[in-house]
This record gives sequence, C-alpha cells and structure tokens, in this order.
Amino acid sequence: MNNPLHGMTLEKLLIRLVDYYGWDGLFDMLQLQCFYNDPSIKSSLKFLRKNLWARTKLENIYLDLEYHMNEESRR
Repeated sequence: MNNPLHGMTLEKLLIRLVDYYGWDGLFDMLQLQCFYNDPSIKSSLKFLRKNLWARTKLENIYLDLEYHMNEESRR
C-alpha cells in the first residue's frame, strides 16, 4: 500500500490543509494556539516541528482529507 505522506513535507501538508479548511477550520479540529492567535505558516511549522503529538494529529487530519477526496473522485 502506498504511503500518502511519502514525499510530503510538513509545510506542503499544512498549506494544503489551510487552503482547504482555513485557519478557523483547522483550529476547530485541533485547538492549537498557532492556528488561532495570529496564525501563520512559519509559526505553525515551528510549533509542529517541536511537538510530535501535534504533528501526528495534523497528519491524521490530512490523511482523512485525502481519503475523502479520493472517495469522492471515485463516484
């Protein structure tokens, strides 16, 4: 089975999620202050790189999005 995270940098993953959900949507799913208080890619990456638990949760949100997008494209 292919790993959907293979070749995906944390920055690309975060940009994809922000483009799709927006900062408010991301904060609704994962209550991190870096998504709420003056959010930016740079500050969020800094936090996510230091906190593996948060990165893992964000990666799971991305995987859910990719799964649902793939399911819809098959219909």
